[in-house]
Amino acid sequence: MADDSRTDGTGAIGSYAAIGDSFTEGVGDPGPDGAFVGWADRFAVLLDDRMPEHTFRYANLAVRGRLLDQIVAEQVPRARELAPDLVTFCAGGNDIIRPGSDPDDVAERFERAVADLTGAVGTVMVTTGFDTRGVPVLRHLRGKIATYTAHVRAIADRYDCPVLDLWSLKSVQDRRAWDGDRLHLSPEGHTRVALRAAQVLGLDVPADPDQEWPVLPPRAPFEVRRDNVQWAREHLVPWIGRRLRGESSGDHVAAKRPDLLPL
Repeated sequence: MADDSRTDGTGAIGSYAAIGDSFTEGVGDPGPDGAFVGWADRFAVLLDDRMPEHTFRYANLAVRGRLLDQIVAEQVPRARELAPDLVTFCAGGNDIIRPGSDPDDVAERFERAVADLTGAVGTVMVTTGFDTRGVPVLRHLRGKIATYTAHVRAIADRYDCPVLDLWSLKSVQDRRAWDGDRLHLSPEGHTRVALRAAQVLGLDVPADPDQEWPVLPPRAPFEVRRDNVQWAREHLVPWIGRRLRGESSGDHVAAKRPDLLPL
């Protein structure tokens, strides 16, 4: 695993704002109150544990379905206004999976946003794409995602940003790391990403995010076909339908935590 740590773990982070789409909002990781939790919320808890009680502040501005330009227009200005010690910036994934999108163009727009953020906040952590070779609906986009990931890493080098490298996080390539829709992480998947984010900042973590999963018994071919049919009926067809109608899962959804508040 690549080591993208930029700190030695001695400098505490007193405030954190997360910006992005469904991945950062936490879709796939429902909490007891019905709201999504997700890796960013879990990462915030790890940061909060290092601060005196009630002094750490956290905002999550992410909204599911948002494209890069929407995140730049809606969330980046708010993050600049809040001016936290740390911002995590994950965007562009929804652009990349759209037919005809150009990862080079998306990366140029992403870099302009990174440049804007780095001048206003303490640290900007950027996030790469996942390796999608095992994700049925996204497998054929692996080349585009890899190209965009390479751009993100180069941008991070130019602006001295720590990198949450999801491509190298092998544990999330297991199907148990993914929700039933196969597009969003499961609670355990989100937990592993949160642990990896803490490692990137040089923090000690309570568990290894790349810990191997328990061995599963082999699945019969008919079980795989049955699961694929059920998944297509419940998730793929509605997903395609929303795109044909020009709808987004984030329509009429607001940021769940728009202000820097104590946990």
